[in-house]
Amino acid sequence: MRHRIATTLALLAALALGALSPARAANTPPLTAHPGIQAHPAQAGAAQAAPSAPGAAAAPQRVHREYYIEIIVFRALQALGSPEDWQAELHMAPSVSGAESPTGTGVGHLVKMVPPSGYKLTPIWNALRGSKTYEPVAHVAWIQTASDWGTHAGFDLSELGVHVPGLRGLVYFERGEYLHLGLTLDYTMQHPPRGLDAPPGTTFVMNETRRVRFYQRNYYDHPAFGVIALVLPVRGTHMPGQ
Repeated sequence: MRHRIATTLALLAALALGALSPARAANTPPLTAHPGIQAHPAQAGAAQAAPSAPGAAAAPQRVHREYYIEIIVFRALQALGSPEDWQAELHMAPSVSGAESPTGTGVGHLVKMVPPSGYKLTPIWNALRGSKTYEPVAHVAWIQTASDWGTHAGFDLSELGVHVPGLRGLVYFERGEYLHLGLTLDYTMQHPPRGLDAPPGTTFVMNETRRVRFYQRNYYDHPAFGVIALVLPVRGTHMPGQ
């Protein structure tokens, strides 16, 4: 993965800590497991129980665990890194951390969108809005089952209700031995951040897959824009060890 300046994450971490300081604790939702919900029985991917013959041992059934995922997409108002060859960025290989062997071909399913009243990262969104360095442009949350590791099967931003001019791409959540959240995003900006030597209409690319853990805020950084993501287990489908 290309080197990104340390101040990017340092600024974001400080911003997140400020948004979640004790003074704001009363207005900050706790990072608890999301309340359980039931998928519609007819929904694709829902576990179905097969009838068994009298006296036969019950066949093991695959558990379709559900996960709460929330992301904030923000753009930089000034350069968060050095100028680069932005055209070459379009052809760079994806960055994958915590890789492992492919585990199957199962595709995750979108269970439901979460309304803004259920968001966990609202304090960070508000802090970004008050910043002179960042501009938040999208904030969504949803519940889904996971795809198998290596499938890169995800949801288009438009499916998740994100309609930001110039921003497009996929978000995919995969489960193998570990959990991974991947982002393949293109962001075409008519007014790129100052200091990046990027002309109007430059397309910036984020193509990164990262191992994630429950309750931890994950930062995907780029000199022009970034993403803050949170993954939680949905109560009732969480299994030991994950």
